[in-house]
Amino acid sequence: MWTLLLLVSSAVAATVTYDFNITWVTAQPDGFSRPIIGINGQWPIPHITATVGDRVIVNVNNQLGNQTTTLHFHGLYMNGTTHMDGPVGVSQCSIPVGGSFVYDFNIKQPGTYWYHSHDSGQYPDGLRGALIVNDPDSPYKDQYDEELVLTLSDWYHDQMPGLIRHFMSYANPTGAEPVPDSALMNDTQNLNINIEPGKTYMFRIVNMAAFAAQYLWFEDHTMRIVEVDGVYTEPAEAKMIYLTPAQRYSALITTKNDTSTNFAIVGSMDQDLFDAVPETLNPNVTGWLVYNKAAPLPTPTLIDTFDPFDDFTLIPYDRLPLLQDVSRTIQLDMKMDNLGNGANYAFFNDRTYTRPKVPTLYSALTTGEMATDVGVYGSNTNAFVLEQGEVVEIVLNSLDPGKHPFHLHGHEFQAVVRSEEEAGVYVNNETMPEFPMRRDTFMVRPNGNIVLRFRADNP
Repeated sequence: MWTLLLLVSSAVAATVTYDFNITWVTAQPDGFSRPIIGINGQWPIPHITATVGDRVIVNVNNQLGNQTTTLHFHGLYMNGTTHMDGPVGVSQCSIPVGGSFVYDFNIKQPGTYWYHSHDSGQYPDGLRGALIVNDPDSPYKDQYDEELVLTLSDWYHDQMPGLIRHFMSYANPTGAEPVPDSALMNDTQNLNINIEPGKTYMFRIVNMAAFAAQYLWFEDHTMRIVEVDGVYTEPAEAKMIYLTPAQRYSALITTKNDTSTNFAIVGSMDQDLFDAVPETLNPNVTGWLVYNKAAPLPTPTLIDTFDPFDDFTLIPYDRLPLLQDVSRTIQLDMKMDNLGNGANYAFFNDRTYTRPKVPTLYSALTTGEMATDVGVYGSNTNAFVLEQGEVVEIVLNSLDPGKHPFHLHGHEFQAVVRSEEEAGVYVNNETMPEFPMRRDTFMVRPNGNIVLRFRADNP
């Protein structure tokens, strides 16, 4: 029987191979023409699609000519293949101009993900796309007729190197982030999605933005959330959701039986994030659910307030209980401040990150008994050495008046506390949920706090 099961498993799994030549192209997704980083001479770049159990091989060749690059597969744990994770200075070196790298890993988790450059803030110049992992055993596989991918992003007319140089310079002492020039939906504007009446669609929604979170709603339609960041949830109805950069949702939407009217899909950038809002900025991007190609595309209805669904209330489908017996608590106090050069930086516990010359993973693999000494990873990497299997609690206090998303590589975490804004530091006075929501990217509110728990099971 064991032999038979192995044979069946190997027959189902496939090897999915992508050959990516990373190049510059020219495109104008919002009407402004500019150089964009594409793949194989095209942009938007292709989706990566696989099925749970597949082996994925991505052959990358850097043909940019003037920039290094890497790829990160956001949300995939890479358990056992950490060297395939992609962040420069953490798990690999940059792919040099003219160089190549082969990403080779097995897909063990279903859900909605994305892939992007993880080198020097490069991905907002176009090198980001959806990564979809299909699941033959999904608990919702019989509840929808078709899947659709919907990506959101902010968009800049200037390239990242110049924007980053100004952002992190003495000329910008307050650390005001560059405000996007526009918003995109599926890397375009005025998107039409042709649908049929009386059907249920599963929208896989990804925010691939550099900076701007977005509110999203489908006029006169209700979303049923069934997955966030690769974690199935119990169904939860929502009229509007809020996606920080890097967050993903899967939502079921059942269409109407009447085909006389089309309906707007609206993404709206969160302007609270912008230090100043240019008069010329349109923070919204609009698409349409098209029931009838001959019918007009209606102007979205103006709304008075944003009232998004609270993702903290989601319950995972598997009802994994709150992790108990915390072995280690790590407190991270986050603030923005200036260094001697006059530039504004982000700090954890009064240290700002400096990328090591040797990637952290390489140091861990080559320093022997010294690998448990945080000093070998550099004084400004904020390294913590964990024990295999221990339950870790992260208490993150935001000492900043802005909203901030936080992402954990290699794990999903239980979100066990999220304060209201202006709540100050965490004082261990919250009742934690019995079945906490899990995801890999979570937002802390202004001058608030969050508490996350995870098991250290990905060495």
